[in-house]
Amino acid sequence: MSPFRDMNWKEKMASIVGISIFIIFLVGFVVGIYFFGIAGVFNLLGVEYDTVWSLLLFVISFYFLGIIVEIFSKAIFKLTTLYIKGKSKVMVIRVCIEFTSNWLVLYTVDEFMSSITLSIKTEIIVAVLIALLEIVFEDAADKE
Repeated sequence: MSPFRDMNWKEKMASIVGISIFIIFLVGFVVGIYFFGIAGVFNLLGVEYDTVWSLLLFVISFYFLGIIVEIFSKAIFKLTTLYIKGKSKVMVIRVCIEFTSNWLVLYTVDEFMSSITLSIKTEIIVAVLIALLEIVFEDAADKE
């Protein structure tokens, strides 16, 4: 028995709108964290960008392209570490794969955008930083 069966159409629409607003808020919150994090790192590294909107477009592009690339990098990580013993070896492989996928996304977004130009040194620093943060937060979430 479906809980939506006893609801009228107004209640169903209110539920759909409420869930949609919640999802939009959640995605906005995650993109906001990425935005302020990347803006802070860019500020520390001296990266210049034309406008805040170009930075926002960079972050949104990085986030959504990163989701697509991460699907493949997770599969590569699982297949690569299938028969490897030892936590340190697995961790080194994980950092390498995370770094490579983040650098690939940063490089791709940077090449398509003319309003932000990153040096290779900055791309590497940001890719390493994001890779390490992703690993730390994933490990913390797995332990809870």
